[in-house]
Amino acid sequence: MQRLAVIGGSGLDRWGKPSRQHEASTRYGAASAPIAVFELGATELLFLPRHGSDHALAPHLINYRANIAALAALEPDAVVAVNAVGAIAPDHAPGALVLPDQLIDYSYGRDQSFFDGEAGPLAHVEFAEPFSAALRQQLLQAARQAQIDLYDGGCLAVTQGPRLETAAEVGRLGRDGNTLVGMTSMPEAALAREVNLPYVCIAVVANAAAGLGETITQASIEQVLDAAMNETRRLLVALTD
Repeated sequence: MQRLAVIGGSGLDRWGKPSRQHEASTRYGAASAPIAVFELGATELLFLPRHGSDHALAPHLINYRANIAALAALEPDAVVAVNAVGAIAPDHAPGALVLPDQLIDYSYGRDQSFFDGEAGPLAHVEFAEPFSAALRQQLLQAARQAQIDLYDGGCLAVTQGPRLETAAEVGRLGRDGNTLVGMTSMPEAALAREVNLPYVCIAVVANAAAGLGETITQASIEQVLDAAMNETRRLLVALTD
């Protein structure tokens, strides 16, 4: 892999000093932040912080179209999105890394498409399998080689945010067949499909979803994610080897 795009949050930008940065302005507006380029052996890693450099953009206010358009202009071989999530399935403890293979979108009011008849000509893309099967297999193989625990499969519910869900909402999501819940995978995944970028999500479990565990606090989330991002970075390095 010569060029890998990574969309993530705090903790994933610790790759050393970037070799350069791309100011990401597109016809859809500015991306969340400049795209930083890091050299990992023979691979260029293009890192875009989804919530902005200062982590100030709420999930529903992110300019997903600008983010994907800016990355697509740099022609990466693949996009790996890293998303903090809550676990609905009981076998996903805080800190677990999960590679979902399905999602259900519960978000609303976000600019969903490059091809909506306004931003571009109306078109309908195939999206039955929202994550690249080939790229998922590459990640699973990299995890095995690096001896990293990576759960294979699951359905990710994408909610609006920025608030967390009620216990009743989590119950409904579970009855719908979801095993994880997050706020940022859509329309990101669909936009990547529209521009033919292989895309996967590494879901980093920050906590048990509301009503399924202890009271969720920002401090507890940050503590779990700080440790889990070390394993996530290690997995991404293994993918580039």
